[in-house]
Amino acid sequence: MKLSEEQIRYIDLPDVLETFVDSIKSVSFDGDTARIELCVTRVEPLKSKEPPTARRYPVCRLAMTPESFLSLANQFQTIMKTLEENGVVQKIKQDIKHYNS
Repeated sequence: MKLSEEQIRYIDLPDVLETFVDSIKSVSFDGDTARIELCVTRVEPLKSKEPPTARRYPVCRLAMTPESFLSLANQFQTIMKTLEENGVVQKIKQDIKHYNS
């Protein structure tokens, strides 16, 4: 049985922790489930005369239905459109050239 959004009541859980992410390690889809691995980067303490180094750690692995992944993608498109309208990001137009072989 499939429920519509109007039939589902959202109940907030204020105790759910927020997770900081600064990179995406991978995104995959196996035909049934979309998976996103989110990471955070930690800079190692600086050592004299050595270049800085860092380590990246996974902090969240999301496994999503195709429907929830599409919903997330649509929400990101809405955010990107708002950022473009406010001049925060600029869309780059690419010239696509077709070559006949």
